[in-house]
Amino acid sequence: MNYLTKTTGGVVVLRVLFLIYAIWGFNWVVMKEANFFFPPVTFSAWRFTVGAVVLLLFNAWLHLPVPPRRYWPWIVVTGILQIAFNNAAIQVGMVSLGAGMVAVLNYSMPVWMALMAHVFLGEHLTRRKVLGIVVSMVGMCLLMNVGSGGDVGSILLTLSGAVAWAAAGIIIKIQDRRMKKKDCSLIQYTTWQMVVGAIALWLYTAATGVGTVDWTPLSVGCLAYNGILASALAFFLWNYLLTRIEAAKAGIAVLGVPVVGVLCGVLFMHEALTLASAAGMIMILAGIVCIVRKGA
Repeated sequence: MNYLTKTTGGVVVLRVLFLIYAIWGFNWVVMKEANFFFPPVTFSAWRFTVGAVVLLLFNAWLHLPVPPRRYWPWIVVTGILQIAFNNAAIQVGMVSLGAGMVAVLNYSMPVWMALMAHVFLGEHLTRRKVLGIVVSMVGMCLLMNVGSGGDVGSILLTLSGAVAWAAAGIIIKIQDRRMKKKDCSLIQYTTWQMVVGAIALWLYTAATGVGTVDWTPLSVGCLAYNGILASALAFFLWNYLLTRIEAAKAGIAVLGVPVVGVLCGVLFMHEALTLASAAGMIMILAGIVCIVRKGA
């Protein structure tokens, strides 16, 4: 990963990336526990509400104002795409698709981000990038033990969530180039993006039914982890990563999250680690290294 480090001026980006791996990877275990206490979309609404409140308090502590009006159209768009629509699509897709299939479809995001970055950001889609994406996505299919088949509507909906996530990343990348940091810093942008996403998710749950929540110390702990770490902190780190390296590289680099997630399942939930899963991990890591390192 020496190229990634050199092009971003130090080891900060690598630390951010590994912190994202740790937070979102372990969250696969936390989310499995949370499913016993919360209806899926309701949990997403709660977690991003907690995340938004945490970020709002942090903004108040730093005496950061509400961003100027000219930034709000893009804050609203990215909040709906990255926070609300993507997470709702995942949860709805879970109803008729397996968890592995949903994970693979959602983490097809790097494919769409690389294509969009080629068109809108001038990040050329080189053979090395294509190779890294293909190897990583094949590895994802092996890792998640995905077979063929499934409801076409659910597949398209989950894929659209991945496209929305990618599109939000491209918009954030473009906005970072245009934003005056004294007017709207990244922490302000992330905060209000999460506020918009949380509101949109509550509107969705109000229209479809909130469901019953079983409030226990464990469910509160799952919500606290998701709200504070997996939402407030991790999404700020993700937005930071997008503004520091090429969008395609950020997208493929985040594929390390499923690898950590599966390993956490093995360590903490005693899930089996198959030969296919191990091969998938190796392929994902090989794809990440292929796309972030300089040279062939």
